[in-house]
Amino acid sequence: MTGYSPTELAAKLASGLLSFPVTHFAADLSFDEAGYRDNIGWLSQYDVAGLFAAGGTGEFFSLSPDEIEVVVRAAAQSAPDNTPVLAPAGYGTTTAVRLARSAEAVGADGILLFPPYLTEAEQDGLIAYVGAVCRATSLGVVIYNRSNAIYAADTVRRLADECPNLIAFKDGAGDLEQMTRVYTRLRDRLTYIGGLPTAEMFALPYLQLGVSTYSSAIFNFMPEFALRFYAAVRSGDRAAVLTMLDEFVLPYTELRNRGRGYAVSIVKAGMRAIGRPAGPVRPPLVDLDDHELAALTVLIDKVTDKMTTGQKLAR
Repeated sequence: MTGYSPTELAAKLASGLLSFPVTHFAADLSFDEAGYRDNIGWLSQYDVAGLFAAGGTGEFFSLSPDEIEVVVRAAAQSAPDNTPVLAPAGYGTTTAVRLARSAEAVGADGILLFPPYLTEAEQDGLIAYVGAVCRATSLGVVIYNRSNAIYAADTVRRLADECPNLIAFKDGAGDLEQMTRVYTRLRDRLTYIGGLPTAEMFALPYLQLGVSTYSSAIFNFMPEFALRFYAAVRSGDRAAVLTMLDEFVLPYTELRNRGRGYAVSIVKAGMRAIGRPAGPVRPPLVDLDDHELAALTVLIDKVTDKMTTGQKLAR
C-alpha cells in the first residue's frame, strides 16, 4: 500500500527538489541491482521531495516492462520512508496501464506517465490515454508534456476534472505560452514540475509560472550543488543562480550538446567522474568519449573544490 494519497503526494512533490536517479547496468548491460540499491542509499542522505525510478534519466526507454518492475521495487525498498517513489508508465495504452498497476503492486507512490510511443495523437486521444492510466491505479499520476504528447490547457483542465488522481504536470517542451495557459487555467489544482533537459537552466523563469520544483539530473553526481542551486532559485537569489549557471551549468550543457542523447549519457559520465560508476548507457545511446569525460571531470572537480573549501562561486 502506498503511504501517500494523491493529494499528499502532490503537496510533497511541490515542496522540494526531485531526484531522477540513473539505472545501473553491468558491463553486459544487465540491470545491476546491487549497485542501484547502494546508490539509492547514498542519495538518501540528501533531502529531496521525491524519487523517480526508471525515469528518462533512468533510461526508461531501454527497459522492458519486467525490468521496470524490478527497478521500481528496488527503489521502493531502498528509499527512505519519507521519500515517495514514482514509477514510469508509457508506450501504448495497454502497456501503460500494465506498468501503472505493476508499480502500485511493488510499492510505488505515484506514476510518471510518458508520451505514447512513436505516434501522433489528437487531444481526445491523449485524454483517453491518460484517463485509462488514471482509472487503472489509485496512485497519483503526473503527466509528462513533451514530444508527441503536448497537452492543450483545455485538455489538462478536462483531465483534472475527470481524474481526481491526476496530480501534476511535468513540462519537457519549454513552450512558455503553453505553460502560461495551463497554469492560468489550472492554478493550484496541479503541481508543476520542470522537466526540460538540465532543468536548472530554466528553473528561475519557470518559477514565475508556478513551477515550484524540477527534475535534477545533476543531483545524481553533485547533490550538494543541486540542492544549493534549488535553494537559491526558491529564495529568489538571482545573483547566486546566475553565478552557479556561469560556473557549472552552462559549461556542463555545452558538453551535453556535443552528442545526441547526451542528456542521459553525461549523467552517467558524471557518476564515473566522482568515483561512483553506474555502468554504460544502453544502445542506442552512446557514452561520452574519453576527452569529453576528462573535460567533465575537470569541471566537476573545480566546482566541488570550491564548495568543499567554502569559497564563494565567482563569476
